[in-house]
Amino acid sequence: MRVAIAGAGAVGRSIATELIDNGHDVLLIDKNAGAIKPERVPNAEWLLADSCELSSLEEAGLEQCDVVIAATGDDKANLVTTLLAKTEFAVPRTVGRVNHPDNEWLFTEAWGVDVNVSTPRIMSALVEEAVTVGDLVRLFTFRQGNANLVELTLPPDSPYVGKPTGLIPLPENCTLVTILRDGQVYTPDPDQALESGDELLFVAVAEVEEELEKLLSPVKH
Repeated sequence: MRVAIAGAGAVGRSIATELIDNGHDVLLIDKNAGAIKPERVPNAEWLLADSCELSSLEEAGLEQCDVVIAATGDDKANLVTTLLAKTEFAVPRTVGRVNHPDNEWLFTEAWGVDVNVSTPRIMSALVEEAVTVGDLVRLFTFRQGNANLVELTLPPDSPYVGKPTGLIPLPENCTLVTILRDGQVYTPDPDQALESGDELLFVAVAEVEEELEKLLSPVKH
């Protein structure tokens, strides 16, 4: 897979390194000459250019990319980059970094964003996930399909502690995808019994989140 990353700061370089380690071809783009440091990610391609300019993206060969990641520290630049990637180069998948939470509502398909990654929201969700038991925490929103990745740590007074996962009457448009227990990741098995403290990860539409929370931890409601 070929991936272009707009923004060669610490975030962009970290993403590039991870993708290269996973076998992908990566192009890093930045308009700041001081950010062009090929020695930091030697296996990436580098381009000194402004990702908000059409001519720069043409030079980058964006039409050959499978994914474009707008990872600069400027929300306006990220939105312009994703919009151009979608409308001018028909890039199949775009990811936009949200720097300021007030701007998150803009990062939608209307601006060419398939997936938005909000650093403030993720940090907040991780804090909630670390300290809450029995409350549903939204970790991530999938733009396509209007679904969310949500987590709930099963409280000891849940009626489903000790019960097989196959007996949980999950709402429609809700799927249990992973159970985290004692540092291990388990693929849900209908016969596998749940334990107090299990971290349950679901993909669910927003409309059923409250119902799911009440189902698994009714004492809190």
